[in-house]
Amino acid sequence: MSDDVLPIGITGATGRLGGRVARLLAAAGVRQRLLVRDPARAPQLAGAEVVTADYADTPDVRTALGGLSALLMVSASESPDRVAVHRAFADAAAAAQVPHLVYVSFAGAAPDATFLLARDHWHTEQHLRSTGVPLTILRDNLYADFLPGLAGPDPDGPGDVIRGPAGDGRVAAVAQDDIAEAASAVLRRPRDHAGRTYELTGPQAVSLAEVADLLTAVTGRPVRYRAETLEEAFASRAGFGAPDWMVAGWVSTYTAIAAGELATVTDDVARLTGHPATPVEQVLHH
Repeated sequence: MSDDVLPIGITGATGRLGGRVARLLAAAGVRQRLLVRDPARAPQLAGAEVVTADYADTPDVRTALGGLSALLMVSASESPDRVAVHRAFADAAAAAQVPHLVYVSFAGAAPDATFLLARDHWHTEQHLRSTGVPLTILRDNLYADFLPGLAGPDPDGPGDVIRGPAGDGRVAAVAQDDIAEAASAVLRRPRDHAGRTYELTGPQAVSLAEVADLLTAVTGRPVRYRAETLEEAFASRAGFGAPDWMVAGWVSTYTAIAAGELATVTDDVARLTGHPATPVEQVLHH
């Protein structure tokens, strides 16, 4: 590891995806700068310096972004002002003259995407492009690692149930490990990927009924899928105590699946990592 090589900036290093990327880069002997809100939670990795930085456009954040070879921007936590938060950080990156930014977006990002939070990602993408910072976008499908979290206690029988208005739609869910490998590959050779948008998916699209069957096989606990109407979906989530915008976002995950907007399968994971994308069943076994 040479001290004269500029570090790669990593946001989200205390989280699941950013942490995976940081560990991969550390294992490869790559210098990093981990930008975190709470340094006490930052992973301790060889060749990694830790700096305190939020998603904002302030002199301190601009300083933290200076002198990087590339920057991974993991999207901020879901909130009503997430686009504004992203825009501020993008402006700070441009002011700091970050030479290349890799943004973690979402599959099918569009101004009219059925999944409401994918619209946030589209607006973020547009602003990032407007800054002039060399850019690579990783549009990730739904995380396969999160599929078990879709199941909850079944009020109508033993075991668990996945319920939502997804109809018989399919989702090309992708493993977080695959995304992290793809991001690491782009960050290490950013010029090769300038201006590119990659759609990161699993190797096949599965229905939620098939996900339920896989969870049953893996856990030994009965899991079924129940297709809800929109009215049923909002009613069944009304008691969670979540704000309306968040509940609408949750429900739109399922309606995006029903609309076929998450069903497209690509080979971008294989192209970036050198190995096939990980099947959902394998992810669930881990």
